[in-house]
Amino acid sequence: MNPDQIQIVRGAWPVVAAGADTLASRFYARLFEIDQGAARLFGHVDMDAQRKKLIQTLAVVVASLDDPDRLLNAVGALGKRHVHYGVEDHHFDTVGEALIDALHQVLGDGFTPEVQRAWLEAYTLIASVMRRALVRASLPEPVAEQLTQEPPGSPALTRTS
Repeated sequence: MNPDQIQIVRGAWPVVAAGADTLASRFYARLFEIDQGAARLFGHVDMDAQRKKLIQTLAVVVASLDDPDRLLNAVGALGKRHVHYGVEDHHFDTVGEALIDALHQVLGDGFTPEVQRAWLEAYTLIASVMRRALVRASLPEPVAEQLTQEPPGSPALTRTS
């Protein structure tokens, strides 16, 4: 995401946060409408608590968009947990659709094409990290470890600040 997109998402966030109950309710209603498989994943879940977790997660994401280490750690851990819930790759598509629909409902006329693009970019980033974490978490431990190691003979990556 570029700095302008981050500012757009953050600029919309106060309105989204003020409409958190509507956003969360609309999100899950739409998700369950378009993805029966996703609906089954929540069969034994306290949905009031789940709606709160959704808003808390979105708040962390919005706050972390310009802090890649924090964002990747938080979203990666979330992706790893989702493997235990039965989440599959295709669920990310319907989750994205449901999120955009819910944001549109909450933001109303403020959900301009520019705002939509910025939120889509944020969701694409989140979903890609979660998808990768989900795949790694579902692999046998030795294979997952190999994916995180440098190939022999490759130069060490260094960070300069």
